[in-house]
Amino acid sequence: MIEEQGKVVATEGDLVWVETCRQSACDSCASKAGCGHGALAKLGAKTVHMQALCEFDVAVGDQVVVGVPEQVLLRSSVLAYIMPLVTMMLAALLSEHWWQSDLVSGLAGVLGLAFGFLLLRWHFQKHRHDQYYQPMVLRRVYAEASHGRIAIR
Repeated sequence: MIEEQGKVVATEGDLVWVETCRQSACDSCASKAGCGHGALAKLGAKTVHMQALCEFDVAVGDQVVVGVPEQVLLRSSVLAYIMPLVTMMLAALLSEHWWQSDLVSGLAGVLGLAFGFLLLRWHFQKHRHDQYYQPMVLRRVYAEASHGRIAIR
């Protein structure tokens, strides 16, 4: 399970909106000053809002841990990277077989890539409300005021 800590900013029945701080692996790297990835990580919003399923009561302002199964992230990543490339290669190879023209193959490859992105968009739109793909609130994080420590329960 891939976990991220965040703060509840809104609740809607069994769904909650959680605000998390985006973190980069570059923050712990010794070469971050001279690396392009470090510069890119500093751009953009530092917080991300996500909708997550929650099976217990939480209130706005609660600190929670949100999780996504590794299999979901792995499957989605492979699909996002492979689908457009496969449709591009398939379109280019089929057009080369039928028309034997480099120009037609190149155009077919671009169209196949665009079709792959559209197919990917359709797939993720179709499954965006499936519970399998939804992040879940795993637990609430409590702050112990007397010692200033955080206990996860």
